[in-house]
Amino acid sequence: MNYGSIRYIIGWILRVEGILMIMPMLVALIYRERSGIAFVISALICILVGTLLSSKKPKKTTYYAREGYISVALGWIIMSMTGCLPFVLSGEIPSFIDALFEIISGFTTTGASILSDVEALSKCMLFWRSFSHWIGGMGVLVFILAILPLAGGEHNLQLMKAESPGPSVSKLVPRLRETAIMLYKIYFGMTVVMVILLVLGKMPVFDALCIAFGTAGTGGFGVLNSSLASYGTYVQIVTTVFMMLFGVNFSFYFLILYRKAKDAFSMEEVRWYFIIYFGAVIMITINIGNQAGGVLEHFHQAAFQAASIMTTTGFSTVDFDLWPSFSKGILLALMFIGACAGSTGGGMKVSRVIVYLKTVKREMAALIHPRSIRVTKLDGKALDDTVLRSIFAFLSAYIIIFAVSILIVSLDGFDFETNFSAVAATFNNIGPGFHAVGPTANFSAYSILSKIILALDMLIGRLEIFPILLLFAPSTWKR
Repeated sequence: MNYGSIRYIIGWILRVEGILMIMPMLVALIYRERSGIAFVISALICILVGTLLSSKKPKKTTYYAREGYISVALGWIIMSMTGCLPFVLSGEIPSFIDALFEIISGFTTTGASILSDVEALSKCMLFWRSFSHWIGGMGVLVFILAILPLAGGEHNLQLMKAESPGPSVSKLVPRLRETAIMLYKIYFGMTVVMVILLVLGKMPVFDALCIAFGTAGTGGFGVLNSSLASYGTYVQIVTTVFMMLFGVNFSFYFLILYRKAKDAFSMEEVRWYFIIYFGAVIMITINIGNQAGGVLEHFHQAAFQAASIMTTTGFSTVDFDLWPSFSKGILLALMFIGACAGSTGGGMKVSRVIVYLKTVKREMAALIHPRSIRVTKLDGKALDDTVLRSIFAFLSAYIIIFAVSILIVSLDGFDFETNFSAVAATFNNIGPGFHAVGPTANFSAYSILSKIILALDMLIGRLEIFPILLLFAPSTWKR
């Protein structure tokens, strides 16, 4: 185990986090809020500790899969523990566990909250909540790789594999640092375009920034208690479009930029992503047809909520907990399917669902024709046993953790629908669930134990399970 490299990477994570806290400091200065002092103290702590950890570059700069997973897991946990300090120091969220839950929900782009009155927070705290979505959406280590060559070559790929969502991560350009830079250029550019469009729709600049951060990271923290329900149709349409765009595999945008449009539009995952989405929208529109409003309004509501749930953003414009059971069932299915691999969205990912279905189809064919040889393909390429083993190991771990989480949070005495959707909403990084944790409610009623479990689920879901699990494996720490 290369402990020196792990220490060095965590140090840089803290230094970058401290620097990023300058943004809410500026917001506090603009609005003349005393809460900004909490960010000054927190930033100094992050930069000081980060500098101490990373001041001495390790003699052995190479690291492998084990170090990559541990660095990412520990980095996200420590980043969350320091990221919640402004809430606690300012007294706006005095409970450390509640503050930790809130910032983990931010960094993991979940959007689940313990706050019953979001508008009671100061502007700088509201900004930090939404900005944490943007930081965690693409990944803090992807950002660091874009500005700092930590080791180079295949070693940096271990960090990106551990932090980036999806079944696999590959270098999209010859040099990994160029890949990271290009990712952030696309991410930043799309965010800027969305902010401009929202401002053109007469949304206040502060609101536009926060909503764009939440959309880009597919997080869902809003600045109003009503989420996006109080904004006009234009703003909701723009948000719907960009939620779907940020849920697309970023490899699609790479190929477009490198003038490989044919390859981009032939991506099987992206194609099924939109097929599933529009299928869900049509079915929900028909199912809620007997409610107040016309067909266009029903389509608009269905399109927004389906996009919000499938991309795991978590914004809401209506209380979908009041929809018919069929529509709620569709939303629940979208919670598990999620967005594309290589996007900022959560969930199991469309590509995994495709592979699972194709594997079932292959096994059924093998039962009919035992001597036939069939392979599972994605985008016309055969998937090797290593990828398939990883995907099915993910499913096994997913089911076990999900079941254990439900059992633990059930100790609080809430009904099954609440507990099931609470775990689904946090594990899949969605935000709101159903019933007591629905779009008009929050997670504040859960006990400290349940909040810790749900916060851990958010981290496990965001980092694709295994980086966090490896922290508890004794063999991980053997030299």
